[in-house]
Amino acid sequence: MRHGKKFNHLGRTASHRSALLSNMACSLIEHKRINTTVAKAKALRVYVEPLLTKAKEDTTHNRRIVFSYLQSKEAVTELFRSVAPKIAERNGGYTRIIKTGFRQGDAADMALIELVDFNELYNPNADEKKTTRRSRRATTAKKEAVVADAPKVEEKVEEPKAEATDSTEEKTEE
Repeated sequence: MRHGKKFNHLGRTASHRSALLSNMACSLIEHKRINTTVAKAKALRVYVEPLLTKAKEDTTHNRRIVFSYLQSKEAVTELFRSVAPKIAERNGGYTRIIKTGFRQGDAADMALIELVDFNELYNPNADEKKTTRRSRRATTAKKEAVVADAPKVEEKVEEPKAEATDSTEEKTEE
């Protein structure tokens, strides 16, 4: 019976599973996205998100804890130098799992797991979105500036209307 055993064993021994997750976490940090099965992606998300939370505070203690999980100096330095500053303001949810279909050989359900802040397609320049918001007063000021140029166009439109009304008056007089 598997009472109280909540995580996926992935059909491996404990040492094999920890080595697998450690290597996948290093690859995810290095490449910012990896392609794997859905089960491994879900297990990796549970494994790597606490490490990303630890990386937000750059202390020797946190570096040693993260290194004990990853066993790769390059991955730890990449995590603390480039990844941590980008995720500093995020309160969790650092990874995204996108299902990509089925593998050709054994029809395994495949997925793409990626770091959320490094995908430019889903959030291109999030800072620009914040600056595009304006109050109503700013939009009315712009409309007034456009209207200031518009009367010149309106005068030209009114003249043909006046001629048209004159011609209709002449027809009624006849």
